[in-house]
Amino acid sequence: MLELYQSEGCPYSATVRETLSDLGVSYVAHNPRLPGDEGGDVTNERTHDELQAGGDDEIPYLVDTDREEALYGSDDIVEYLETHYA
Repeated sequence: MLELYQSEGCPYSATVRETLSDLGVSYVAHNPRLPGDEGGDVTNERTHDELQAGGDDEIPYLVDTDREEALYGSDDIVEYLETHYA
């Protein structure tokens, strides 16, 4: 299962969502906080804690539970998706 920690207003998150849609891949979206250079306001404490458990407070953040992989950064995430799901 793919879990995307993202924000609707974040252009980097939008790039990842578009890639997921283009590839026809199902995923679960979590919205832990609003976008912002220094981290926007937290909107969901539980998913924000999960986001930070990956080692950072950066969105987008993708967790692939089937492959036990986790990645930050839209460029790295898109490359990973195209490698493993195209």
